[in-house]
Amino acid sequence: MKKLLLSAAMLCSLGAFAQTTVTNKEGSNYKFTVIKDAEATEVQNQGQTGTCWSFSGLSFFESEVLRNDKNKKVNLSEMFVVRRMYPLKAANYVRMHGKTNFAEGGGFPDDLLCLREFGLVPQSVYDGNRVKTYNHSEMVNVLENMLKPLGAANNVNPSWTKAVEGTLNAYIGDAPATFDYQGKQYNPQSFAKYLGLNADDYVIISSFTHHPFYSQFVLEVPDNWNWEKVYNVPLNEFTNIAETAVTNGYTLAWASDVSEKGFNYRDGLAIVPEKDWADLTEAERKDIFTNPAKEKTITQELRQVAFDNYETQDDHGMHITGLVKDQNGNKYFKVKNSWGTTNQCGGYFYASVPYFAYKTTCFMVNKKAIPADIAKKMGIK
Repeated sequence: MKKLLLSAAMLCSLGAFAQTTVTNKEGSNYKFTVIKDAEATEVQNQGQTGTCWSFSGLSFFESEVLRNDKNKKVNLSEMFVVRRMYPLKAANYVRMHGKTNFAEGGGFPDDLLCLREFGLVPQSVYDGNRVKTYNHSEMVNVLENMLKPLGAANNVNPSWTKAVEGTLNAYIGDAPATFDYQGKQYNPQSFAKYLGLNADDYVIISSFTHHPFYSQFVLEVPDNWNWEKVYNVPLNEFTNIAETAVTNGYTLAWASDVSEKGFNYRDGLAIVPEKDWADLTEAERKDIFTNPAKEKTITQELRQVAFDNYETQDDHGMHITGLVKDQNGNKYFKVKNSWGTTNQCGGYFYASVPYFAYKTTCFMVNKKAIPADIAKKMGIK
């Protein structure tokens, strides 16, 4: 996942999301009744970086902290996770002789790996040398040019790791080993423990037919550089887990494709029109983001074809924080993005359940949020 910041011209009040009835934009005929709205921290801005996976994963962890203890609201450092992952990603790239992915993208496995192995830190003690906005393009170019020759080398000098560390320190700084927070001293591991976060509490779930259901498989997307496994369930259970979790006050870290024409961040909506986009008139294309319309029925087969032919790719990570229904009874997930408050919904948007079913590559959720009968089939205790 490495979607970059997009620009939009219009803003709306964040306060609208606290009301019983909301809409996706000014002048819209979509009327959403809130089913569930979990607590979430402020919308952040990933700037000109491909680190959505860190912003969405840590936003998810922040909501987990709030769900367990409303007095522990925290803004976690996304760049701490980025800083800890780059050396590991570089090592993997070198060991694979340059035949694997090395870029700004990543996934929720990175967030879990950091939580498990390194811990977490608050934004107030490590911001990754942020000036006005995050931009890692030059840093990544330097790192890639440094690592590429090693892929073809016959003899690798181990000092390359020092060069990587030096480059990272120069651009985004070295992460703290210890720090003070609210009058107490922590290290990253003890801070994660203080927050009540345990990587073993979370699983990543997907739904594809090229692997057996109720098994685990390595999700074949380029940014899954550490080959983390996900759980595989049928599509109906995939959406059931998500809806049940959110209805019960849990949130989801959501990995999805946002390249569809039905994804309109500016207007705060992501839908799958019943007719293919090419078959819609120009008037119909404009109208679908203002007036509720029937959406395409998403099947397991349709979802699989889109993944197999690259129509669905793992290009953006977001945070699902709520569930609403429109005046026709159709359900939509409320989604917190990481592009700042640059759209009509203050940085949020609504994704229909059909869009979720069609375009999701995977999502991360607390194991306790999975319905017991499905968890049993997945082998989760």
